[in-house]
Amino acid sequence: MAETDDISALSFEAALHQLEEIVQKLETGRAPLAESISIYERGEALKKHCETLLQTAEARIEKITLSRDGRATGLEPLDP
Repeated sequence: MAETDDISALSFEAALHQLEEIVQKLETGRAPLAESISIYERGEALKKHCETLLQTAEARIEKITLSRDGRATGLEPLDP
Protein backbone atom coordinates (compact mmCIF):
# COMPACT_ATOMS: atom_id res chain seq x y z
CA MET A 1 0.00 0.00 0.00
CA ALA A 2 1.55 3.27 -1.07
CA GLU A 3 0.63 6.31 0.98
CA THR A 4 0.85 8.41 -2.18
CA ASP A 5 -1.96 6.51 -3.91
CA ASP A 6 -4.70 8.87 -5.05
CA ILE A 7 -7.68 7.50 -3.17
CA SER A 8 -10.18 9.04 -5.60
CA ALA A 9 -8.65 6.99 -8.43
CA LEU A 10 -9.04 3.66 -6.60
CA SER A 11 -11.74 1.18 -7.51
CA PHE A 12 -14.08 0.07 -4.75
CA GLU A 13 -12.28 -3.27 -4.48
CA ALA A 14 -8.81 -1.70 -4.27
CA ALA A 15 -9.94 0.84 -1.66
CA LEU A 16 -11.64 -1.87 0.40
CA HIS A 17 -8.52 -4.04 0.25
CA GLN A 18 -6.36 -1.18 1.52
CA LEU A 19 -8.89 -0.45 4.24
CA GLU A 20 -8.85 -4.11 5.34
CA GLU A 21 -5.03 -4.01 5.52
CA ILE A 22 -5.17 -0.89 7.67
CA VAL A 23 -7.71 -2.40 10.05
CA GLN A 24 -5.63 -5.55 10.40
CA LYS A 25 -2.47 -3.55 11.07
CA LEU A 26 -4.20 -1.38 13.67
CA GLU A 27 -5.82 -4.37 15.37
CA THR A 28 -2.54 -6.23 15.70
CA GLY A 29 -0.71 -3.19 17.05
CA ARG A 30 2.18 -3.62 14.60
CA ALA A 31 2.52 0.10 13.94
CA PRO A 32 4.09 2.78 16.12
CA LEU A 33 1.75 5.52 17.37
CA ALA A 34 2.66 8.13 14.74
CA GLU A 35 2.18 5.62 11.93
CA SER A 36 -1.06 4.38 13.48
CA ILE A 37 -2.48 7.89 13.42
CA SER A 38 -1.41 8.38 9.81
CA ILE A 39 -2.86 5.10 8.58
CA TYR A 40 -6.05 5.67 10.61
CA GLU A 41 -6.53 8.97 8.77
CA ARG A 42 -5.99 7.19 5.44
CA GLY A 43 -8.47 4.54 6.55
CA GLU A 44 -11.08 7.21 7.20
CA ALA A 45 -10.53 8.64 3.71
CA LEU A 46 -10.76 5.15 2.19
CA LYS A 47 -13.99 4.48 4.09
CA LYS A 48 -15.55 7.70 2.79
CA HIS A 49 -14.44 6.84 -0.75
CA CYS A 50 -16.01 3.37 -0.51
CA GLU A 51 -19.25 4.84 0.84
CA THR A 52 -19.39 7.33 -2.04
CA LEU A 53 -18.81 4.59 -4.62
CA LEU A 54 -21.55 2.45 -3.04
CA GLN A 55 -24.01 5.34 -3.01
CA THR A 56 -23.27 5.99 -6.68
CA ALA A 57 -23.80 2.33 -7.54
CA GLU A 58 -27.05 2.19 -5.58
CA ALA A 59 -28.35 5.22 -7.45
CA ARG A 60 -27.74 3.43 -10.75
CA ILE A 61 -29.57 0.24 -9.81
CA GLU A 62 -33.00 0.05 -11.31
CA LYS A 63 -35.88 -2.34 -10.93
CA ILE A 64 -37.60 -3.88 -13.95
CA THR A 65 -41.33 -3.24 -13.83
CA LEU A 66 -43.67 -5.97 -15.00
CA SER A 67 -47.20 -5.95 -16.38
CA ARG A 68 -49.90 -8.16 -14.85
CA ASP A 69 -49.01 -10.91 -17.31
CA GLY A 70 -45.33 -10.85 -16.31
CA ARG A 71 -43.90 -8.94 -19.28
CA ALA A 72 -41.27 -6.27 -18.74
CA THR A 73 -42.77 -2.82 -19.16
CA GLY A 74 -39.92 -0.52 -18.16
CA LEU A 75 -37.56 0.52 -15.40
CA GLU A 76 -37.96 2.47 -12.20
CA PRO A 77 -35.57 3.37 -9.39
CA LEU A 78 -35.03 0.50 -6.98
CA ASP A 79 -35.96 2.68 -3.97
CA PRO A 80 -38.16 5.53 -5.27
